[in-house]
Amino acid sequence: MSLKGKAAVVGVAERAPQRYSGNLTVLDLLSGVAVEAMEDAGVARSEVDGLLVHPVGGLPGFVPATVAEYLGLRPTFAEVVDLGGATGAGMVWRAAAAIQAGMCTTCLCLTGSRRRARRPRPDAVKQEPLRPRSIQPKRDRSPAAEFDLPYAMIGANVGYAMIATRYTHEYGLGDEQRAKVAVDQRRNANANPSAIFHDEPLTIDDVLASEMICEPLRMLEIVMPASGAAALLVTSADRADDARQPPAWLLGAGESVTHSSLAQAPALDATGVGIAARAALAQAGVEPTEVGLASLYDCYTIMVLLTLEEAGFCGRGEAGPFVEAHDLTYGGDFPLNTHGGQLSFGQAGMAGGMSHVTEAVRQIQGRCGERQIPDLELAYAHGNGGIIAEQVGLVLGAQR
Repeated sequence: MSLKGKAAVVGVAERAPQRYSGNLTVLDLLSGVAVEAMEDAGVARSEVDGLLVHPVGGLPGFVPATVAEYLGLRPTFAEVVDLGGATGAGMVWRAAAAIQAGMCTTCLCLTGSRRRARRPRPDAVKQEPLRPRSIQPKRDRSPAAEFDLPYAMIGANVGYAMIATRYTHEYGLGDEQRAKVAVDQRRNANANPSAIFHDEPLTIDDVLASEMICEPLRMLEIVMPASGAAALLVTSADRADDARQPPAWLLGAGESVTHSSLAQAPALDATGVGIAARAALAQAGVEPTEVGLASLYDCYTIMVLLTLEEAGFCGRGEAGPFVEAHDLTYGGDFPLNTHGGQLSFGQAGMAGGMSHVTEAVRQIQGRCGERQIPDLELAYAHGNGGIIAEQVGLVLGAQR
C-alpha cells in the first residue's frame, strides 16, 4: 500500500551542531527540539499522539516511555528506530505508516546526540598504540567478531576507505573529484549560519593538503563528530494544511538492510542504496531527473559518489566526472546538500543523519534564506547507517 500523500512534515526544529554539548543530557537535547518543532508547526502538545525516538545511551529500556514522560506526552503509538545514520529518514515513513494505519494522527520524530570533551588522565604518560580488541566467542558470535575485528577493521574509516579503494580500482576516481564534493558543500555551509563550518571557506588544495587518515581518505573528506539534536513533526493529510508552516508531503519511501559486518556486504559498489532509492522514486512516480534537490548522506565523500550512481542521478562509474561537470552548490545546476552536508554542517550522531531530511523539508517549505532553491517542487533525502548497511530513501514534495 502506497504512502504517497498520506502524511506531511509540518514542523522542524534543529539545534545547531556544536563540538561539545557540555553538561546537557540527551533528554535535554531531545526535549528542546521537541518543543520547538511543535511551536514551529503550531501544534499543541495535546495533539501529538505519536512518538519515534532512537536508542538513548543511559536508558537500557523503556526509551519511548521515558521520553514521553519527560515531555508530558501520552502517545497511542511509540517506537524505537535503530538504523544508525538512516534513523531520521526511517522515522518519517514509519510515522506516515502509523498515521495511515490509524495508530496516531500527529507523530513527533526525535534525534539527538551529546558529545563531551575528554579530559586527559593526569597519570597518563603516553598513549598505547591501537590494538585489535580480543574477542570472546561466548560473548560475540557475530560475523564482525570473526571476520572484521581480529584484523583491526575497527570503526568506519577503514570500511569507507576500502570502498573508495575498490571504487577507484573498478572505475577510476581522482582525488580532486572526491575533494570537489567537500568543497561545494562547504560553499553551501558558508550560506548556512547554523553550520559548524559556516565561517571557514575551503578549497580543493585545502582538502588534498589535509592529513591522510585512512588511504585514500583525507581528514577533510571525513565528518567531524559533534553534538546536536533535530526534530520533525509528521501529521495526517487532513491536518497538514492547518499547520503554521507549508506541508512537505511524503510522496515515496524505500528502505533496505543488507548486512552489518562489511565482510558480509553483497558488494561494495551495488548496495542497498539503489534498492531504497528505486522504491522511493517508484512510489512517488517520479524520475531522478525531476528532483530539484539531492540531500544525500555524506559521512565520507565516497558515500556521496556511490549514492549519486545508485540513486540514478548518473550512470555506474560516472560519479567522478558528474561532480566535476556540475555545480553542486545551492545556486548551481545540481543542488546537493544545500545545508552543507554533514561534512560542513556537522555530524551530530543521529541528528546528523536527520539533517538531510530537515534541510529537504525546509527547502520544500521555502525557508532556507540565502541558500533557498527557487520554486523547488521535489527533493530526495537519503539516510545511510553503518558501513553502507542500512539505507532509507524519501521523496518529499511541495504538492500532494
